[in-house]
Amino acid sequence: MQTLGWREWGALPELGIDAIKMKVDTGARTSCLHAFKLEPFEKNGEDWLRIWVHPEQNSDREHVCEAKIHDKREVTDSGGHTELRYVIQSKLVLGAFSQTIELTLTNRDSMKFRMLLGRQAMRGEFLVDPDASFLLGDASNSSEPKGVRS
Repeated sequence: MQTLGWREWGALPELGIDAIKMKVDTGARTSCLHAFKLEPFEKNGEDWLRIWVHPEQNSDREHVCEAKIHDKREVTDSGGHTELRYVIQSKLVLGAFSQTIELTLTNRDSMKFRMLLGRQAMRGEFLVDPDASFLLGDASNSSEPKGVRS
């Protein structure tokens, strides 16, 4: 079983996101992706979303992608607030791991990380070392070396 640090770099290639820094969050059931704007539309008789993302921390760079709506669910955040969120499915690449996961969508502009990796996506695949960071490597734009302790 592979070990993750409390933060890791991953990719969501089906959404065109080559690198996103994520917080590994064993307290979150489902993974969550930052989306500051959502636009539902119909494609071939199915419900889809156009999704606007700021994939980088401290950057206003916008990325627009599309995904089929998988579900809508009430999600309670760590502050106890409940919100109805869209749920999509997308492939997550994390080191040698590559699997389709569920992602809820919400505005995380005020949060440090643009993505939370929840325990459903990790179950049976990873252990978490809360003292470590970026054990699976770093993105090309990261100055933090592999295995950095924080």
